[in-house]
Amino acid sequence: MREILVVHRENDAFAVLVRDHVIHVDQPYSAGGMDVGPTPLELFVASLAASAAHYARRYLSRHGLPATGLEITAGYTMSPTVPTRVSHVDLRVRPPARLSAVEVDGLVAAVDRCTVHNSIIDAPRIGVHLASEARAA
Repeated sequence: MREILVVHRENDAFAVLVRDHVIHVDQPYSAGGMDVGPTPLELFVASLAASAAHYARRYLSRHGLPATGLEITAGYTMSPTVPTRVSHVDLRVRPPARLSAVEVDGLVAAVDRCTVHNSIIDAPRIGVHLASEARAA
């Protein structure tokens, strides 16, 4: 199993260690944070958009189409009901060049098959385990 480590920094700020990379997450000022990085929710949506971009770029490259300048915009809506969750994500793909109808269909199909999208559609089972309790001084 691959692992990602999240370490508390201060207040609502955390450092997420992914291989040799550090991603800082926090809450915005309006939610009591110091806004030193995106929120975990924003990273969730960003992960979907980044995965979609990866699959889109691969499709364009495989078909000899230009990929430089490819953009994916992800808009998202929160559910008004509980539990709190993202209820809708709208991915807008902006290829760097005009595509034929067949190429558009292929690009959309490629983005639809991205790994993060598949992981949301067929959600993973999530286990929560307490590793150990802090020791009293």
